[in-house]
Amino acid sequence: MSTVERKYPAPAVNPEIKPFFDAAAEGKLALKKCAACGQIHHYPRAICPFCGSERTEWISASGRGTIYSFSVMRRVPVPYAIAYVTLEEGVTMMTNIVDCSLDAIRIGQRVKVVFKPTDGGPPVPMFGPA
Repeated sequence: MSTVERKYPAPAVNPEIKPFFDAAAEGKLALKKCAACGQIHHYPRAICPFCGSERTEWISASGRGTIYSFSVMRRVPVPYAIAYVTLEEGVTMMTNIVDCSLDAIRIGQRVKVVFKPTDGGPPVPMFGPA
């Protein structure tokens, strides 16, 4: 595990996704669910990408998932892992895998959400070993 902590830039927050980052600041992972068709989606947006309905609502996610795919970036000052994690709710999100040896990461590995501080912005959800 790297002893140097990677710095994370503050995300661009707009009114449409502000509740996502407000939840993150409370240590909760939020997703959008369509009240019309019942589908959960990520990246959060006001209009359902499945049926086009504007009847979307915020829900709390379990914060648990499985690594679908990952890549370790080593040609940088502080190596890191970027990954797609499929959540228990069925959506897949791009994220970072943290708090573990980069050599120990495996496809199919169970992970749980952790929130990492950013440089002057809200914390962002990332995932570590479950």
